[in-house]
Amino acid sequence: MPRRLISSTRSEIRTMTAKQLKDSIRACEGRVILSQNYVGHSPLLEGTTNAELAESMGADMVFFNGYPMDETIEIPAFQVDVYKDGQYVHESYRLKEMKTLTKGPLGVYLECGVGDDPSASTSTQAGTSLIRRERVASDENLKKLIDEDVDFVVLAGNPGTGTSMETIIDATKRAKAILGDQVMIWAGKWEDGVKEKVLGDPLRKDSKEVIAKLIDAGADVICLPMPGSRTGVTVESMRELVTFVHEYGDKSTLAMSFLDGSVEGSDEGTVRLCGLMSKQTGADIHAIGDASCSGMSTPEDIYQLAMTIKGRRLTWLKTAAGFR
Repeated sequence: MPRRLISSTRSEIRTMTAKQLKDSIRACEGRVILSQNYVGHSPLLEGTTNAELAESMGADMVFFNGYPMDETIEIPAFQVDVYKDGQYVHESYRLKEMKTLTKGPLGVYLECGVGDDPSASTSTQAGTSLIRRERVASDENLKKLIDEDVDFVVLAGNPGTGTSMETIIDATKRAKAILGDQVMIWAGKWEDGVKEKVLGDPLRKDSKEVIAKLIDAGADVICLPMPGSRTGVTVESMRELVTFVHEYGDKSTLAMSFLDGSVEGSDEGTVRLCGLMSKQTGADIHAIGDASCSGMSTPEDIYQLAMTIKGRRLTWLKTAAGFR
């Protein structure tokens, strides 16, 4: 059995299978930090990528929102200058190549929505549509995840994309059939709650039934909203759902608690409070979103969440020794 992820270094993490990664996360007892990056923006800091910056703040894992599965499309967030033959050369990386710069597991967010909601700020009227052929959970894109050396795939829907739970359940079934045990499958609904409420919303009465369907479909991790970042979502309601996730079926499924709704760009005190509430839910993974600056959360907020969830020793261990 592999060591827990929060104590593992790069060389060990890169050898983990999907099952070993799942076991490694479980062994952390609810102290894994996940950072979401939107890859359509240039990095926050010149000379580094947002994924590297997030890890330097204590993130154990990173996943990429808006990642194009079409390899001909250049990714602004993955533009890096590399020193070769006595000079710096501008390179455009893919996820597999990003693993030479980073140390933790890397994942991809694939859209399960069917179209944009014209009433939302993220609709095509604003020119920011995420429903594109190269970003959706099609069979073609799911098959490409293996060649891209993706560690985990997140199946959900960005705000304004009209994502329903049925489309996410269907995508989870297809992902399991295509990927098997080669890639971890994460699925759920923590945002895009205008037309259909997110899991755990007090107006949604079927959250447990939906979670059961996702687990039966093959989800390794259920994605849920974090208390304090989603209207009406409480510690008690999330604790009940996380407990259900851990007890359902063969009891191997994990739960992720997601800090989003632009609260990931809030002050450190708010992030600390949300982190404490998230830990009380019993979630295995605490995620922080990308809606702050240049496609990532404020670095100080990532650091605060890491400090709140796993303390100085484990946060500093990841930042100082994680690249070995």
